[in-house]
Amino acid sequence: MAIHEKSLIDVDRLLTHDNLVIDGVDVSGHWNTMITPRTLTDYDDSFEAKIQKIAGAENVHRCWQCGSCTNSCTMYAQNVNFNPRYWIYATRLGLKEEIIKDKDIIWQCVSCNKCTNICPKDVKPEGVMKALSHWLEEEGHTEETHSTTFDYEFWDQIAKRGRIEDSAVLKNFFAKTGQALAQDWLVEMVKRMMKHLPMTHLIHSALHAVFPPKTKSWGKTGDVLKAYVKEQKEAAHG
Repeated sequence: MAIHEKSLIDVDRLLTHDNLVIDGVDVSGHWNTMITPRTLTDYDDSFEAKIQKIAGAENVHRCWQCGSCTNSCTMYAQNVNFNPRYWIYATRLGLKEEIIKDKDIIWQCVSCNKCTNICPKDVKPEGVMKALSHWLEEEGHTEETHSTTFDYEFWDQIAKRGRIEDSAVLKNFFAKTGQALAQDWLVEMVKRMMKHLPMTHLIHSALHAVFPPKTKSWGKTGDVLKAYVKEQKEAAHG
């Protein structure tokens, strides 16, 4: 199905006459708009399958371009350049460059799930938006987000010790993202903890921050888990 949104057409391909009368009819301005055609040859036949391997985008192949997702989209109402329908269309055709061109706005999806609830083919457009954001990040087209950095730190703790230590997660996350450890909200939380929590609990928390605990006999289990995650990543990038 053709894409007709004028906002998706490069400005230099739109041809108009400020003053034009045809057979006595004034069609000046946008009424006489013509579009210079373009031929796309740079497409990736495997792109759709690659995106489908990312959690949330498994049903992207079901899209029939009805436009319900974009019509209901919270962000499209604010910015007409935020267009889930078009990005799904580009994904299915393997037009990676079209996705990369909009890398700075795809991540703005607010996960309101209006698109997913209204989609008649259960495409789950919200999941596709997240999958495209992950792909852009993994391919180096966008910088790693703080949420991804946090996820990696969380996973690293699980892989190493079979459990997490909150203070270690926060400390490492702040260090990796260049943030000060003494966050106002964190200082306030610690103050309240010291005021209301039993002293023994506070002592244990302090010790765990210095000597992070480890799940018993985690070594082999951790190795198996890391091998599985590595296998899944390789399959996704297959």
